[in-house]
Parts: sequence; structure tokens; C-alpha cells
Amino acid sequence: MNQKRLKSIFVLIDLLTATLAWAAFFYFRKIYVEHVDFETSERFYLGMIIVPIFWIALYFFLGTYNNLKRMYFMRVLSFSMRSFVLGTLAIFFFLILDDEIPSHTYYYNLLFALFLIHSLITLIPRLIITYYIVQRIRNKKDGFRTLLIGGSSKAVDIFREVEGLPKGTGSKFIGFINLNGIDNDISNLMTHLGHIDELERIIDAYDVEEVIIALDSSEQERLKNIIARIQGRDIKIKISANMYDLLSGSVKMTNIFGALLIEVNDEIMPHWQFVIKRVMDIIASIIAMAILLPVYIVLAIMVKSSSKGPVFFLQERIGKNGVPFDIIKFRTMVVDAEKSGPQLSSTHDKRITNIGKFMRKVRLDEIPQFWNVIVGEMSLVGPRPERQFFIDKIAEREPQFLQLTKVKPGITSWGQVKFGYAENVDEMLQRMKYDLLYLKNMSIALDLKILLYTVVIVFKGSGK
Repeated sequence: MNQKRLKSIFVLIDLLTATLAWAAFFYFRKIYVEHVDFETSERFYLGMIIVPIFWIALYFFLGTYNNLKRMYFMRVLSFSMRSFVLGTLAIFFFLILDDEIPSHTYYYNLLFALFLIHSLITLIPRLIITYYIVQRIRNKKDGFRTLLIGGSSKAVDIFREVEGLPKGTGSKFIGFINLNGIDNDISNLMTHLGHIDELERIIDAYDVEEVIIALDSSEQERLKNIIARIQGRDIKIKISANMYDLLSGSVKMTNIFGALLIEVNDEIMPHWQFVIKRVMDIIASIIAMAILLPVYIVLAIMVKSSSKGPVFFLQERIGKNGVPFDIIKFRTMVVDAEKSGPQLSSTHDKRITNIGKFMRKVRLDEIPQFWNVIVGEMSLVGPRPERQFFIDKIAEREPQFLQLTKVKPGITSWGQVKFGYAENVDEMLQRMKYDLLYLKNMSIALDLKILLYTVVIVFKGSGK
């Protein structure tokens, strides 16, 4: 069963259980708390519509429907109880607290009843579905399309150990790719899909959901490079347990399935923070575009009068998960500034117009990108998007740069604040260190701090 179908089933059942729970709560309130006859009313029917929609929105906000195929009982209980507590309190304060009641003890009874009724009615179907998913995986009837990287005896050992477990772990091997030579045993066990140089193509072609890397401890750098190439995709990465001591300082990991494998934890920020981040992006960008409308007009006139050419400059950049998009800027250079090929600007670049120098100093050339944020191509804060030409050059020297495409690029970034515009690949690598640091410590609080520093740079005109 694929993730989309599973999500649809969960959402449908949660809608039904939320509706049933509200009806049951309403009946309980009338009969056992208020001691009156149960009668439907306009408020009852309104609640039957609004309350279930509220619960579904809350579940999405908290990330309840993420990776449902990887659900297990404790995870279901954890997500469910957190959402039940928050949802019950919200409904209580917005829909129940202002009701006229004979005694305040009624409030406690209603709050407890709402929580208990909704929890029981919602949790039971969830646990049943989770049990079904877990049993299918344990019985090896379902799992995740798994690619094994490595063709040595270590790869053979991992394959046999995973396949030999009495209960399935979820790994359904589709084949292997080799790094150097190929062990004869593994060719008899699995399909050879290609070489490591074809990693990205193979992942896309075979819709890989999970990767197991079988490398010796002496190949630390190669391991880090492979992980960097995979991270940013919706793929679980697992490596040999003896790699932990080598990489514990560079990636976050958690032990799974005993001592067999460890899973590279690719979660950057809790789902609910990503939701808040997106809401903040949209609201702040709409407000900014409205407030800055006079500035847009003045800058447009100045750009148009400073040199021949369009007001805005569009250029293809690489966004989240490697998806290209057109970034929008006020034009700061002469037309055909890159007729000789892709070039980075420098402090005394003759291609930059007079008004362009001023706009770059105070970052005003970037403000049209609020539109990129509104349409979902960018965020207010995130690693600066680069062109594919420079991404390829940087990745040749430091593959970890590819990790920056795990999130949406930003109008401003920690690297932009601390380092400014880069004039060559070496400086781009220096700036990358700050952006990788941001990636490992992403939070709403850090975003606000970076935005504050950016505002200071704009007003001081101290941008590089």
C-alpha cells in the first residue's frame, strides 16, 4: 500500500471518527451533564461540520500523516495524545468555555468527557490500521524499495542478515550498485543495477525509498560523499553499525533493529515548525510587498533610467530537491552581462550599474523575491539558491553542498548575513559552511535572528 492511499484512508477515518466523537460528546453533555433531553440544533449540525475539519487541520499541522507506512504503536500513541490534548483544549476554550452552566465543576466534566470520548473513538481505528501495517511488514508482505550500495562481502553479509531475520524490517531489496568490484556471491543474490556514478538516475528510475550503504570503515570520506548525494530526497539512509564512531560528529543518527544497522536521521526541524515557517513566509511577504510598493515603483524608475534593459532580471536557480525555478531580482547589471558564460559578480565589477551598486549594498535588488516566497519557490530564510553550473563546480570539491537543497532556498541566509555575496567558488565554499550550520540547527527562533541581522545590514548599508 503506497503512502498516498494510506494517507487518504487515515484522513477519511479521522473525519468519520471526529464526527462521531462530537455527536457522542454532544449526547453525553445533554443527557449526563445538563440532564435534559437530547435534541439536535443548528449548533449541533454546525459543530458536526467545523469540529472534524478542525481536527484534520490540526493533524496535518502536527505531521500526523507523515510517513504513515513507517508507523508503529508508540509513534501513533505519541502523535495522537499530543494532538488530542491540544485539540481538546482549543475546542474547550473556543466552543465550550463561554457556555452558561450552573457550576464550574461542569467545565471539568465536559473537558474530561471531550478528551476521553474523542481519544477512544479516534485511537482505536488508528491502532487497528497500524497493527495491519506492522504485521504486513513483519510478515514480509510489504516494505520499502531498498537499494544496497556496495558489491563486496560486507554487502553480502548485510543482505543475508536482513533477509535472514525471522521478522521483516521493511527492507525489500530491488538490487545493488557497486563502487569498485563485484563479489560473485552478491551477483547470485541480487540484481546488479549499475555503478555508483549512476546513483541519482537509479534512485529515480526505481523509485527507491530506502538505501543501505555497505562500506568498510576505511572509506569514511566516500561514505560522507554518498550520504551527501542522497540527502535531500525522501529516502531513509542506513549504514553499517561500525560507522557510528566515524560519523557521529557529522550526522545525526539513531539505532534501529538492534546492532544491525543505524539510520541516518535526516529530520531537520519538526513538521509543525515547517508549517509555521510557511505561514510566516506568506503573511510577511504579502505585508512586505504591500508596504514596499512605493519603493518598488521608485526603484523600477531608477533601474529603467540607469541603463537600457528590463526592470526585472530573471535567472534560473536550483530550489528544493533540485527543482529549478526562475528567481526574480531588480536588474543591477547591464544587459547581456553573461554573454561569455556564467560569472560571479565582484566588488568592482564593471558590469554593475551605479544604481545596482547601491541596491546590492542594501539588498534592495532582492525584494522582488517576496513573490518567489508567496508562490512557494523560496522562503524568507534559507540557503541562497545557486545556478546548476556553480552547484556542479562546488559539489566536485565538497559534495556536502548538495545537502543545502534539502530545504527551500531563502531571500536571506546565515551565509549571506555572515559572509555576503561570493565572488568565486572558494568564497562560495566559505559561505556554504554557515549555511550548513544553519541547516543542522534550523528553527523558527534562528530564522527570526537571521531576519533581524538582515534588517540591520539593510539599514546600515553594510552588505558585501
